[in-house]
Amino acid sequence: MMKRQRKKHSGAFKAKVALEAVKAERTLNELAGHFEIHPTQVVQWKQRLVTGAGDLFNGGVERDAVQEAALRDRLYQEIGQMKVELDWLKKKHELLT
Repeated sequence: MMKRQRKKHSGAFKAKVALEAVKAERTLNELAGHFEIHPTQVVQWKQRLVTGAGDLFNGGVERDAVQEAALRDRLYQEIGQMKVELDWLKKKHELLT
């Protein structure tokens, strides 16, 4: 038995479906049939749109960029620390052999 390949939808497609769901001009099943997706996906994408819409007006994108920069800086710091530790261990190993 072969597994079905999972479809990957773009963000633009998800937004289009979610906006159609918010408009409520069609039923959930009509939307799912039209876009050839499961009705549960329509509900989930609509919920994500509704709950995340406030971030569009609160600078959510800028906040995400700041969080990413902080994460990147922390990870670079950890990489640097690990490199120093690795170099130290290599020197100790050379002295013992």
